[in-house]
Amino acid sequence: MDVRSLELGLDTFGDISRAPDGSLLSDAQTIRNVVDQAVLADEVGLSFFGVGEHHRKDFAVTSPEIVLAAAAARTTNIHLGTAVTVLSSDDPVRVYERFATLDAISNGRAEVILGRGSFIESFPLFGYDLADYEQLFEEKLELFSHLLTEKPVTWSGRTRAALQDADVYPKTETGLTAWVGVGGSPESVVRTARYGYGLVLAIIGGSAARFRPYADLYRRSLAELGKPQMPISVHSPGHVAATDEQAWDEAFEGVAELNNTIGRERGWPEYNRMRFQHDVGPEGSMYVGSPETVARKIAATVRALGNSRFQMKIASGSISHERLLSSIELYGTKVRPLVEEMLADSSAPADAPGIR
Repeated sequence: MDVRSLELGLDTFGDISRAPDGSLLSDAQTIRNVVDQAVLADEVGLSFFGVGEHHRKDFAVTSPEIVLAAAAARTTNIHLGTAVTVLSSDDPVRVYERFATLDAISNGRAEVILGRGSFIESFPLFGYDLADYEQLFEEKLELFSHLLTEKPVTWSGRTRAALQDADVYPKTETGLTAWVGVGGSPESVVRTARYGYGLVLAIIGGSAARFRPYADLYRRSLAELGKPQMPISVHSPGHVAATDEQAWDEAFEGVAELNNTIGRERGWPEYNRMRFQHDVGPEGSMYVGSPETVARKIAATVRALGNSRFQMKIASGSISHERLLSSIELYGTKVRPLVEEMLADSSAPADAPGIR
């Protein structure tokens, strides 16, 4: 693998963070901070900035395309996308239209990562039945694949009105880049290959090496379906500071707070420092530490999976905007060149494709 084809990106859910006095920031200020974070990510040479979609009080962003459009006006090179767009509770035609518009505003830098999401608040909010969870995503993903051709679409299904020779606008100049986010289901991996989307592996538990069978299955499925090899990206949480200890101390409180909030809803055990230290270790899914520690873990992931992009999810819980900016700067100026150096003499699997 040519290490120059490896892209480092960032994802954020717009977690509500705290001001220096300990008070929670407003949703509005959090959204403005996210735009500033995207601007800095562009300035330090990162390749991608993804914004999640959620509909709950922990996260400020419900309309990522609008946030990304604001970022597009203030950035030059970085690609801008979602992490993820909850396609099951949205309309594929409107999703296409919004991202085609974002692609125009950003001069071809828009990307959409489609997924079912890890929360279900959007289903009752927009009038969808959770009993249709699987069918909603299957049908809408199929329809979106037709829309990506930018030709008139004829389609019918059970979850939305049929289309007959429907032409959808605006047209893009070079096509829209689309991915599917997968949490670790073989069926989801095969479906992603069947429709010809790029694959984003959301690794939020355990070591990245455990996901090698999914990367292999995806590449094998593409080959068996007669489709060209497509890129694989990895999404995992992380935070960078000058030393491991500083990064751990800065990240722990927010990570624990978020885990415990969600855990109370889902029946998880209380999150503690021992669990955190496992998660940031070699067998955990969190990339938290000094630039060298984080770079070493990213390089190990690339060697294990052959992914051509890594998306570090920042802003877990209440970590401050100032610390996030510092983390982004270190990620772009220190981690990125270290990863390239570490991979220069030991390549990941040769069949890992690059991305534009």
